[in-house]
Amino acid sequence: MLSIGELARQTGISVRSIRHYDRHGLLCSTRACNGYRYFPPQALGQVRQIQQLIATGFSIAEIAAFPACMRNEEGATMCPQTRALQRKRLATIEAQIATLERRRAQLVAALSETEQKTTP
Repeated sequence: MLSIGELARQTGISVRSIRHYDRHGLLCSTRACNGYRYFPPQALGQVRQIQQLIATGFSIAEIAAFPACMRNEEGATMCPQTRALQRKRLATIEAQIATLERRRAQLVAALSETEQKTTP
């Protein structure tokens, strides 16, 4: 069993984040008589997987709704049960990129116009 501090050290995330994941049911801890949380060794992979999912834009609530095949296995990239949700997330990211590219083009055009007007 790993203490919360050891789990934090080995995964490189904060104790606060681990408590947050535990509180939302993403991790399973047991409590000692003194109230300290202890985690099984597989929590190392689970924390890394949670971090990977967060990095790809999923919220804690979405991750909590994933089946165990996505949450509990480090490096799990696709479960049939989550394919639609992952495709939806990808579409959202692509739409955000398209919006940013349009904004960039508008800003470049505006700067170009401004520079042309001020250059003798």
